[in-house]
Amino acid sequence: MARLRIKTQLLVGETIALGPGKAELLEAIGREGSISAAARAMGLSYRRAWLMIDATNRAFAEPLVALHPGARIGATLTEEGRAVVTAYRALEAALAETGERHGRAILDRLRAATEGGDGTNATDTSIASDVSTR
Repeated sequence: MARLRIKTQLLVGETIALGPGKAELLEAIGREGSISAAARAMGLSYRRAWLMIDATNRAFAEPLVALHPGARIGATLTEEGRAVVTAYRALEAALAETGERHGRAILDRLRAATEGGDGTNATDTSIASDVSTR
């Protein structure tokens, strides 16, 4: 099956400042109120989640997550964090729409997968955004 996968990543040098997994983690922190609860909800280790948030906070001019050690709510999204996640999701949607429009012309020209003998129908193509969490 032929597919177009669009994975939106914002880089600072070679460091991923924001991508699908980090955006999902930011949203989970907004819902859960802590890094540990967000990590559990996503099936991540606390250390992995902490490293992702630390890298993201360092990449942006203002922190996206505010930490509140010892408080009932251990972490919250800052106003900047909410704005960045909203803008990132809008960017993902716009890129998916553009991919659908322009990618179809390429996918329709790909050699039929059945020529490789796997039994897949030649018209079985799709365009999808990659929403992996890691």
